[in-house]
Amino acid sequence: MRFISLSSLIFSAICAVSGPATAEPSPVVVELFTSQGCSSCPPADELLKRLATREDVLPLAYHVDYWDYIGWADAFADPAHTVRQRGYAQVGGRNMIYTPQMIIMGREDVVGADAMQLSEVLGTYAGHKPKVNLSVLVRGEQISIKVPKQPERRGDVLRVQLVRYMPLRRVDIKRGELAGNTLDYANVVESVQVLADWDGADPLDLSVELPDDLPAAVLVQQWPFGPILAAARAE
Repeated sequence: MRFISLSSLIFSAICAVSGPATAEPSPVVVELFTSQGCSSCPPADELLKRLATREDVLPLAYHVDYWDYIGWADAFADPAHTVRQRGYAQVGGRNMIYTPQMIIMGREDVVGADAMQLSEVLGTYAGHKPKVNLSVLVRGEQISIKVPKQPERRGDVLRVQLVRYMPLRRVDIKRGELAGNTLDYANVVESVQVLADWDGADPLDLSVELPDDLPAAVLVQQWPFGPILAAARAE
C-alpha cells in the first residue's frame, strides 16, 4: 500500500460516511489495524478519528508491532493486536495481513483508507439490531454486564471482552517512514480483557472493576474471531 495524502477525495468521501449520529443500542464496531511505522496509515487514522465523533459507530484502533523494525517503534503497538489481526485473516481465508486494514463487525475486510468502500459497508449496517441483548450499566468504578441465555447458540463460544481505549493521543514521530510528522490517533486500544467464554446456556451476569477513567466498551463476539454479535459503550 502506498501513502495516500489527506486530499479532498478522502475528505469528501468521509462526508458520506459521517451521516447523522444516532443512539443505536449496538454501535457498528470498526477495528482499524494500523501503525505509526506505516506510511500508508495516516489517512486511515484520520478517517477513524472522524468516525469517533459518531454515536452509531464504535471505532477502535489496534496498533500492530510488525512495522517497528523499520526505524520507529510504535508506542501503542501490542503483539496481541497482531495476533487478533492474524486471527481475523485465518478465519476469513486471507493469507496475508496488512496496514491499514479495517474489520467491520468482525466480518467485512476493507482497506482502511478507502472511505468510499467503508461508507458502503457501514450503509449495510444502518439501523441494525444486536444479535444478542447486551445490557451494560456503569455505577461508579464498576461495570455490570448482563446477557440473557442464548439457547439457540448452544455449541457456540461467545467471547465477552472489555476493551479500554485512549480517546485521543498526539505523537511526534521522529524516525521511520513518517519522520517529522505530528499525528493524532483516536480511540487507541490500551487493553482487551476476556471476561468470559460463554456457551449461552444460562444468563450471563458479570461485574467488573474499572481501575481508571479510560473509556471502555463491551463486545460479545462469536469465537474464534467470528462476527461481533453485540457491542456497547460503558458510559
